[in-house]
Amino acid sequence: MLSRFEGVAAELEPVDESWSSALAIVAHPDDLEYGTAAAIARWTAQGKRISYCLATSGEAGIDGLPPEECGPVREQEQRASAAIVGVDVVEFLGYADGVLEYGLPLRRDIARAVRRHRPDVVITGNYHDTWAPGTLNQADHIALGRAVLDGVRDGANRWVFRELLDEGLPPWPAKQVLVAGGTQVTHAVDVSEHFDTGVASLEAHGVYLAGLGAHAMAEPREFLESIARATGSRLGVTFAVGFEVIDF
Repeated sequence: MLSRFEGVAAELEPVDESWSSALAIVAHPDDLEYGTAAAIARWTAQGKRISYCLATSGEAGIDGLPPEECGPVREQEQRASAAIVGVDVVEFLGYADGVLEYGLPLRRDIARAVRRHRPDVVITGNYHDTWAPGTLNQADHIALGRAVLDGVRDGANRWVFRELLDEGLPPWPAKQVLVAGGTQVTHAVDVSEHFDTGVASLEAHGVYLAGLGAHAMAEPREFLESIARATGSRLGVTFAVGFEVIDF
């Protein structure tokens, strides 16, 4: 999920877009739609190949819907949302929502996904403890994000998780991780032409948004616009999505 508190800060540099494929790895359905999806819509429109990998099905995300009913609904909404921004490959790793743990199994599954998809770039969400001073991040986001950073490294090292070699998955060195939002944003992508598509992708999570009820942060367009406009002012455009860029 994109940072809720970009604030006034230094100007941002444009993200280097000289790549052709990406794998987006996040914890829950809707994590990418809180801002990042507009950037993904821009990139698929450029002809880039992007796939989604989600650690959980978000089955603990709707208080009024039992997990066994919620999971399939949220998977369906995620696939519909992904299609709106030009993504047709959406995978779920099957970890339990709300209790995701950083550890070797998660790192292995991320390394496996990187080796299978062979992306130039990996996209993930904020792995820092907070969104802004005094605003805690969610535990699954932290665990997943940190596992992504290590799993990308593991994916390039043939001597880590050697069983992946037996699965016919040789090492794959992704060049970069783009971390959406958080407290260390240094770069951004102009999404002015794709902002509406990003809003539509969040609105596709209709059951989830309705289930938030009083906990909803804001109407989707209003919420996304407040962040994208603030980030855009730092890039010198109308709307933008911010990223922390980590090179490998």
